[in-house]
Amino acid sequence: MTQAVPITGLGCISAAGPDLEAGLASMFQGLRQPRPPQAFSTGHALAYPVFEVPDFGPPTRLLRTGDLLLHAAREALADAGLDRDCLGALRAGACIGTTVGSAMNDEDFCRALRAGATPPLAPMERILRSNPAALLARQFGLGGPCQTVVNACSSGTDAVGLGASWIQAGLCDLVLAGGADQLSRITCNGFIAMGIAATSPCRPFDRDRDGLNLGEGAAVLVLESRELQRRRRARARAFVLGYGSACDAHHPTAPSPDGAGLGRAIQEALAAGAIAPGQVAFVNAHGTATPDNDRVESAVLAAALPGVPFLSTKGYTGHTLGAAGAIEAAFTVACLERGRVPACAGFTAADPGLPAPVAENRAVRGAVALSQSLAFGGNNAVLALGLGERP
Repeated sequence: MTQAVPITGLGCISAAGPDLEAGLASMFQGLRQPRPPQAFSTGHALAYPVFEVPDFGPPTRLLRTGDLLLHAAREALADAGLDRDCLGALRAGACIGTTVGSAMNDEDFCRALRAGATPPLAPMERILRSNPAALLARQFGLGGPCQTVVNACSSGTDAVGLGASWIQAGLCDLVLAGGADQLSRITCNGFIAMGIAATSPCRPFDRDRDGLNLGEGAAVLVLESRELQRRRRARARAFVLGYGSACDAHHPTAPSPDGAGLGRAIQEALAAGAIAPGQVAFVNAHGTATPDNDRVESAVLAAALPGVPFLSTKGYTGHTLGAAGAIEAAFTVACLERGRVPACAGFTAADPGLPAPVAENRAVRGAVALSQSLAFGGNNAVLALGLGERP
């Protein structure tokens, strides 16, 4: 990366809280409330807890993914001191990650169609209106690049990295970058069918971890060019210092046992920001609480960043799929600002032979942190985030 990219606004909604501050506060209090889904039934005799976002507004003509995204975007823009009128005068783009948030809640429509009926097209129209990046462009009058990133569970991280590259390439002055995803019956049953969903609250990096809990939410980061940030005299909460992306090409769902792709992505992010391993204050890890992910990820961190504290925030939010990387990037910046990280929720017993995550709320020293995502298809993405332009 030729220059650091200022982050001037942050917005986040998840099961941990309706905004970034509330979410972080609940984490430091050790609060988490996974429970069986309320909006739908999976049809299974066993209860598979999820992290649903409580009602945050009346129903709209959008899918829930779109509503979550707009909620986070409005918070981020207010944090950055921007509104639609400001954005209309800028070269502004949208880059948003998701997985299935725009196209998996149409079961009734599909059943009727397969039965030979002619169902109303309202569900399809709702899906088309809810394409995440297009929704932001339409809602806020953005005339710059517009990209929805669908790259499994690294989508949110990739979207922030891609948005930062647009700024650096001079394609736009400002980017709304992030991720959004909602819970759905099909998604939940898919993870249950793969045997990686837990029937109890998830335990990232714990010896007895037995699977993930799904969640939902959204986060948006306002990225600006250095020139625009200075011209506006806007506060830079943090900077995107580096971004790395690498694929294992090993298995459709499992990470490579040697973690080679993640290791490359970490090194790319560090090199892009001219960051030495010893300058990293902590790592917000992917930490899904599945046996394979946590084993591979913690081993790679021990080799690439020995002694650096790491944790997973998914014990508070669930795995929010395409939104996860963006939500975790927002929490990473907020923790850097405070010089503190919350305990890795669900962790109580160390896995022999593997490094242990942060077990209790603790202070961290340094102005740089990593936020990383491991995804189906072997995708690995890492963001280096810092409080200053250079560590």
